[in-house]
Amino acid sequence: MATAAVVGPKERGGGKAWKRPRVAIRIDMTPMVDIAFLLLVFFMVTTVFRLPQAMEINLPPETENPVELEVGESRLLTLRVIETNELFFNVGNDLPRALPWDSLRPLLVERRDAVGLDKEERTRLIIVARVCRKANYASMVNLIDEFNVVKTTRFSLDRYTLADDSVLHLAGIPTNCMALVARDEQSAAEEAAGIETRGE
Repeated sequence: MATAAVVGPKERGGGKAWKRPRVAIRIDMTPMVDIAFLLLVFFMVTTVFRLPQAMEINLPPETENPVELEVGESRLLTLRVIETNELFFNVGNDLPRALPWDSLRPLLVERRDAVGLDKEERTRLIIVARVCRKANYASMVNLIDEFNVVKTTRFSLDRYTLADDSVLHLAGIPTNCMALVARDEQSAAEEAAGIETRGE
């Protein structure tokens, strides 16, 4: 609350000199501080904190003697992401072809419908995804998200190797993923060796 005090005229010399009265204003800040703390407590109590998001992946059980199964070429879809985050696909042993990211979901739906369902009403489509280590992590997350959207349960995240670079080169696709990985590993090894030498 604010209070005002009117200061009257002062005597100057022998007589009274009239002066315009001054108004002294004092603002009481206590209620505003109370409201600020009430608002602070209100927002602290009602705020919902964002929970960390995790991606759930069911891994197959580890076995000492893995079982090899024969899979028809038409059921196998291979997806590759190179160091520039470009996506390529091939069915069976076909040569890889470029695939825009926004066309991935229609392709998955089309291949899922083409191969049909098994006895347990699950899709027979098998997907192998190989992501270059120099690609963005978001590329792998986008792939898994699209698999989950189209309810594809049979997919494998495999290691991108030099053979994948060779297959893409056969299709006329310039990629240097493994060369970049090897260069980074070599520079990291040289740097580690330099640190050990300086430490001695």
